[in-house]
Formats: sequence, C-alpha cells, structure tokens
Amino acid sequence: MYILILTIGVGRSSRSPNTMRVNFCLYFFRLYEQVFLLKLDLSVRILRANQTILAANNKMMEVAYQPRIDSEIESLVERINPPSVCVDNDSDPDCTLVKVDSANKYGILLDMVQVLADLDLVISKSYISSDGDWFMDVFHVTDQLGNKLTDRSLILYIQQAICYSRKGGITKEMQSKLKREVQQRHVSTEHTAFEITGIDRPGLLSEIAAVLSDIGCHVTAAVAWTHHERAAMVIYLEDGFNGGPIIDPIRKAQVKDHLDIVMEAHQRVGDESRVVVSVVEAKGAPVGWAHTERRLHELMYAEGDYENCFGCDCCSGDRCDALWRGRCERIHVAIEACNGYSMVNVKCRDRPKLLFDTVCALKELQFVVFHAVAGARGSTAEQEYFIRKKNGCTLETEGQRERLRHCLVAALSRRASRGFKFDVRTENKMGLLSDVTRAVRENGLSITRAEMSTQGENAVGSFYVAGVNGGEKDANAVEAVVRELGGVVVSAVKTVGMVSTRLGSSRDVEEDRAKSSIGRLLWSKLGKLSTSIRSL
Repeated sequence: MYILILTIGVGRSSRSPNTMRVNFCLYFFRLYEQVFLLKLDLSVRILRANQTILAANNKMMEVAYQPRIDSEIESLVERINPPSVCVDNDSDPDCTLVKVDSANKYGILLDMVQVLADLDLVISKSYISSDGDWFMDVFHVTDQLGNKLTDRSLILYIQQAICYSRKGGITKEMQSKLKREVQQRHVSTEHTAFEITGIDRPGLLSEIAAVLSDIGCHVTAAVAWTHHERAAMVIYLEDGFNGGPIIDPIRKAQVKDHLDIVMEAHQRVGDESRVVVSVVEAKGAPVGWAHTERRLHELMYAEGDYENCFGCDCCSGDRCDALWRGRCERIHVAIEACNGYSMVNVKCRDRPKLLFDTVCALKELQFVVFHAVAGARGSTAEQEYFIRKKNGCTLETEGQRERLRHCLVAALSRRASRGFKFDVRTENKMGLLSDVTRAVRENGLSITRAEMSTQGENAVGSFYVAGVNGGEKDANAVEAVVRELGGVVVSAVKTVGMVSTRLGSSRDVEEDRAKSSIGRLLWSKLGKLSTSIRSL
C-alpha cells in the first residue's frame, strides 16, 4: 500500500498540493473499502464453515448418542401396579370369570388370550377395555365339556401364567405344578426348528416326512397349515442317531438342501418356496422360545394367503339370514369409523380359538385394541373391536379397510375344520409322521391341517384330511386309513362347521369286523339249512 501511494505521489507531483491530498484520500478510501469487503467475505465464509461443522457434530452426536433406558425404570409402573388376576366362580352360574386389570402394554391382550387358548379352554364371552395406560378385561371361560373351572392347580396356573406372560414366558416349573397336561405350544431350543412355506399340493407333508426319516431326523413336533393354495409348517427335529438338537452347520445345510428339493420338485414358474433353518423367536417371546401358532399366522401372512380372500357378499351378518340360521359358512367383516376409532365387526360360525386367531391377526397388522366385546348366540359368534393403528391413526381409505377385511377372513379361515379328523396316540418312534402321512396319501386323501407332538414317551397328534371325491367315498378312505394304522388311531370324526360325526376308532373297526364275520357265518349256515330243507 505504501508503494502504491508513493507512486501516485511521484506521478502527480506537478499538481497542486490540495489536489494531491484529495486524490490520496480517495485512493486510500477505496483501498480501505476493498480490504473491509475482503474481511467481511472471509468472516462470512468462516461463519458458514463453523455452521457446517456444528451441524456435522450435532449429527454425529445424534448417531453416537442413544439414550439408555433402564429396563428396571421401564417396568417401574408394572412393579408399582402388578397385574391383578381374579378367577371368580360365584358371579356366573354357568361360567368361570377370569378378571384381569393392570398397567397397559402393547400385545398384552394376545398374551392373555394365548394362555387361555393353550389350556384348550372355551371363551364364551369377553369384555375388553384398555384405553389409556390401564386395561381391564373379563373372560367367561369353561372347559371343553362346558364345566366351570374348579381345579385349584388350574386356577393357580392361570393366575401365574397371565402374570408371567408379561415378563417373557411361562416356565417349565409352572407347567410341572399343574395337575393336567398342557398342550405344547412352545418348543424350546432342545430341538432344531425348521420353517417351511410354499405352494400346497397333495402329499406334500408326506414327502417332507419321508425325506426327514430317510436322512435320520426324528420329528419331535410338527404343525402344518394349508390355506388358499399355500402351505406353512413349523417342524421340530432332533438328530435321530445321536439325539438332541442338530448343532452341526453341515448337517443343518444337508437337511435344508433335501427340503429345498422337495419344495421345488413341483414348483411352477413364478412360485417361491422358502426353507428357514433356525430356532424361531416369535415377537414378544423370550429368546429360544416360540409360540408355534402365532408363528404360523405370521408365515401365512408373509406368504400373502389373504390376497383375493373374500368373506360373505352381504358384508354384514345382520343382513345374512343364513348365518343366524346356521347355514352360512362364510365370514362376515364390517368396518366403519366410530368416535375416533375404526370399529370392526366380525360374525361367523363359532369354533375353538376364534378369539385368539382374530386378536393375533390384529396384532400382526400393528393394530391396538382399545375396546372389544365378543360372544356367541347358538352356533354363531360375533366380535366387535374398536381399534387404531399403533401410530394412533384409523383406517381412512376404503383400500385400507378392504385389506383388513381380507386379512381377517384369511386368519379365521386357516383353522376352519373341513372334511375328516382323526386323532393318533402311540409310542413315540422315529418315522412315525412318515408312516401316518403315507397311509393318508395312499388312500387318496390330502392333509389340510396337522399337529403332532410328544408327551413323555408317547406321540399324540390330530390330522385333518379331505378328499377329491367327497361324500361316502372319503368316509370309506378314512376308515381304510384307520384300519391300516391299526391301534395308532384312537378316534375319527367328520367335521363340518360345529358338527362332528364319529366314524370310530381302530378298536371299533375290529369289533365291527368281528360282528360282520359272525353275521356272515350265521347267514351262510342258515342258507345251507334252507337249501337242505328245500331238497327234502
């Protein structure tokens, strides 16, 4: 700057001193202005850079810092107000009332209904209210024979199981104190669980069971559902040679490869089958435990079995006279807005575990039940739910309501009883599932639903079968299966809705065979006697 000023002074020395002073001040002012603007620009750049660095630091802090919520603090409300479970046998002359009230928690309704369903109790009525941070539910229950619950060990188990379901699961010690058999819905990590989903076809379960038997895998428990041309199974295995779970990864991969081959054998173009080798962990269950039926609902929903699954065309059970006369087998689902909720009304034929399947479907779809009433008139069940999405929203569009209708119809149809059912009970042995399913397949029947488990040294199970012929031919085929399996089958019934017609056990078949043999012998003797008389 000094050099510039001197140059200017020398170049203009011939001018007057006043002019030189004015020019000097002018140039100096312009130079100062440029320096000021340069500093201002630099300050703005530094400020913007600082803002960028600050924003980056804040973002890094958001990513790095996650608030830690102590589980003890999170459960403080539950510990201050523990669940209260009252089993009342005095208020109702026909039913036992199970009253539950406690702090509210997402999914607790399904856990409570699951406890009652696993005990094979019949829920005739239920009143549910869980608006806000508290819930109060009342269930009217009986046993399978319609009697009230009087067993003290059963009452104590219900009280403890509902409380423990909030903490993660029911222990084996609790089950051992119960003086009756609890149907195994949970299978622990003592066995390896295989999930299989894909396109259904006749004889699919038989092929899977045969392959597992051939490669030395012992089926300790299995549950299979079919619906809308889809099949889902959860099969629990142990090593048939060494016992215990299949731990070796190479062995697991071998089993999975064999199952993949079976599922892909008749696969059509565009179809997808999935075989997952893992110990299933259902949502909300403790690590290493899974509720099999809840998992099957999840698998079926993931397979999209609800697509194009429609209920009754009249949409409302009030306008379906056939439903109330007990002649309509379809499901009626009506959805409408009501006081800030989405009101869902479900009417269908009554059956066991209907409430469990409905609540399970709503939870799978991320709905919260705030109020509900469920009951039955004769053979027709009616349920009404006031729900919102987990984020607090209701069903605003017709597309959302239509999708919920399809999902509810599918969930209630998966366990529907059609065709024939036979129960088996025999000594547990390797290849038992393969023997039973092969007999079913060879007699022209297909398995629509199956459930088998082990109880001590025995294997018990129920198989629902249907044929392509219908009528008397299917009944004859079922009787042929009973005769072929011998003493394995303990009972066989025809199931159409709520009506069950006993076909007879293997012992009944043997007695009928003996009676018919004596009858034929008697008639043959009478025939010979009449011939002899005529000849005389």
